[in-house]
Amino acid sequence: MATSGAKPRIILADDYPPMLEEVSKLLESEFEVVAAVSNGALAVTAVSNLKPDAALLDIHMPELGGIEAAQQLRDLGSSAKVIFLTIERDPEYVRIATALNAGYVVKSRMARDLSIAIREALAGRPFISSTQ
Repeated sequence: MATSGAKPRIILADDYPPMLEEVSKLLESEFEVVAAVSNGALAVTAVSNLKPDAALLDIHMPELGGIEAAQQLRDLGSSAKVIFLTIERDPEYVRIATALNAGYVVKSRMARDLSIAIREALAGRPFISSTQ
């Protein structure tokens, strides 16, 4: 976990490199991005090795999607908070995120919602973007 005065440590997982870059730039003033990876399997490895405070996971990625990665992290006993960052607006995905005690941010609302969602997750209160 972040120590007093240190920025919370975040891992990003998305299979679209420009999105990883955009999210990194959006978060860099408030959070330390310790890894940016292209699939859920790499995210699970990065979380296991780097012990970040939070992991931002896209839902649809090759090899291992974000939902499966979040389930593996939970099964491994990871303390990293999970926030899904996705284009998906289907209420079923929101239900799954809620069941996993994860935050949920729709990419179209990322500029408004993402840092709030991370701060809320770190405080133990998962945030759900409006999907309307």
